[in-house]
Formats: sequence, C-alpha cells, structure tokens
Amino acid sequence: MARFDRYMLSQLMVLFGFFSLVLILIYWINRAVVLFDQLIADGQSAGVFLEFTALSLPSVMRLALPLAAFAAAVYVTNRMSTESELTVVQATGYSPFRLARPVLFFGIIVALMMSALMHFLVPMSSARLAERQAEIAQNITTRLLTEGQFLEPVKGITFYIREITPGGELQDIFLSDSRSESEQLTYTASKAFLVRDNDTTQLVMLDGMVQTLRTENQRLFTTTFDDFAYNISNLIVDDQGGGRRDSHLFTWELLNPTPALEEETGRDAARLIARGHDRFSQSILGIVAALLGFSALMVGGYSRFGVWKQIIGAIFLIIVVKAVETTGLRIARSDPQLWMVTYLQSAVGFVIIWFLLFWASRPYLFKRRIKEMAAS
Repeated sequence: MARFDRYMLSQLMVLFGFFSLVLILIYWINRAVVLFDQLIADGQSAGVFLEFTALSLPSVMRLALPLAAFAAAVYVTNRMSTESELTVVQATGYSPFRLARPVLFFGIIVALMMSALMHFLVPMSSARLAERQAEIAQNITTRLLTEGQFLEPVKGITFYIREITPGGELQDIFLSDSRSESEQLTYTASKAFLVRDNDTTQLVMLDGMVQTLRTENQRLFTTTFDDFAYNISNLIVDDQGGGRRDSHLFTWELLNPTPALEEETGRDAARLIARGHDRFSQSILGIVAALLGFSALMVGGYSRFGVWKQIIGAIFLIIVVKAVETTGLRIARSDPQLWMVTYLQSAVGFVIIWFLLFWASRPYLFKRRIKEMAAS
C-alpha cells in the first residue's frame, strides 16, 4: 500500500473509532433508559440490567457502524480538502478514482466488522436476550415481591404489598382482579405468605376480606376469611411457546428455510430468504457509506465558503440509498425468487459513487455542455 493510502486509512480509522464510540453511546444510552425503566420497575437487580444492556450492544453497533463510516469519510475528506492535501496529491497525477482506493480499503474493513455482527453476534445476542426475558417473565417472586409499589404483572391485575419482613411475611396485601367482564374481585389481607406447591405458587392470605362487585347491577358483596389461597402462577405470561424469531436465526438457516422453520417463526419462505440476503446487503452498506461520503465531497472545486453544499448532498444521497433499501426489501418479501432485489441499495449506491467520481475527474464536462447549449 502506498504511503498516501496508509496515511489516509489511518486518519479514517481514527475518526471512525471516534464517531462509532459517540453514536454507540447515544444509541446505547437511549436503549439503556428503556431497559432501566422496565427492569428496575419489576424489581430486577443492577446485574440483570447490565446483562441486558450488554446483550443489546451488538444490535446498537449494527446501526451505528455504517453511520460512523459515512461521518468519518466526510470529515477526513473535508479536512484534507481544506488543508489542500488532496490538491497536492492530485497535482502528482492521482485521479479521484485513485484517491478513493484507501477509502475502499476502509469500507472493506467496516464491511468485515458488519459481517461479524450481522451473521453471528446479533443473532446470538438476540436469541440469548429473548431467553433471559422469558426467564425473567417466569420469576414470580421477583416480579411480585416489591414493597410499597402498585404492580400490574398482567393486564387487569393490580398487586400491592406495604412491607416485607425479614422472615418473608407480606404485610397489608391488596390484590385487584378485574379481568372478568361480569365481576371485579378485590382481596385485602393483613398478612400473607407465598407457598410453592409443585409447579404452582399460592398466595396464602390471612385475616382478610374479599369484595365482589357485579358489574351488571353494581351490587357489592363482601366476605371475610381467616385464610385464603390464591393461585398466582397464571399471573405470569409464558412467552416461550412461540419458538424462535427470524432475528434469532443464523444466516444459513434463513437462506434455506424449511416448513418446520416457517411454522416456528411464523414467517413465510420469502421473508426468511429476504432477511438472510439483507444481512449481506447491510454488510456491503459499510463500503457504500464510506465511498459515498468521499465521492460526494470530491465533486466541485475549492471554495472559501467550504464544502457544506457537498456535505448536504452526501447526506441526501445516503437517505436515497436507505429509501431504496426499504423498497427493495419490501419487494423481496413478496416472492422467494426476488431475493436479488435486496442488493438494489448496493447497486444504486455504487452507480452513484461511480458517477460522482467520474464527474470529479472531469469537473468542466457538464459546465462545457451547458455553455454549448446556451450558445446554440
């Protein structure tokens, strides 16, 4: 690799690391806030919160890396252009296509990182995260034994404990069950215990009362009791029965769907195949983003006002590429034979890049044609 290539590649990697860190932190903090509200409100420990945020990190990186590659290419190209480094190198005979070589190497490095994420880390972390979420959902004690808070473990159930003694005694219990349309049940007790019996968990309430409100005629019935057992096992929704999702599958499984896999995921073959090829397309996006940011800033000559027009144009073009991606993916999901449409964004991106570099290598081409048309 030429000395200029190594120099520019090193600049790109340094800025790529910086922008990746910033974007990942922004996405990760946003995700962590949501997880914090969900987990801490359910009585989970800080260790569970850290585990969940770590498992969500590969998905965050998948979103951040192409944007970081684009930002790094734009920033480095703008700086080298402002400091006339690119002008000096072009004076030695380097064409815009030759100048793009270190950016291409940089894009390939980003694409390899994206491939590791898309094909291995993201499916593994998503599957593990789903398993841990199911395990947490089955933990009745953790979800319900939170003192001083009104909890709603499932829709229609409200549960409250004033205090939990060191001996495991629940004091001042309130339980409201409004799942039935015909009646609403409200249980109150001075104390209670959780008793496990085989696969069920019973809430044994002592010295309490149950109020039954008939919604049809708004009549209220009250019954006091010395002890009463309430089965709370059905308060936790079982999320494990739906099988794996398509995001949990490895790429080779998506590209070769079987009827059993379609039934397990609830997705047809077209959607599974399209998702598998979309992972390859997302990896190639790292190359497209880097080259697009570079080539857009190579268009146009030096201006003391900077290259803000080219930067805006580069942002617009990356939005166009992402819009093409959405359209291609929607088309590919309609027919298994149309899987090649998922690569439409890459094809469009490379065509735009070639056109911009061609334009940059012949800056007066279009100006001359415009003058000739005006003269005629």
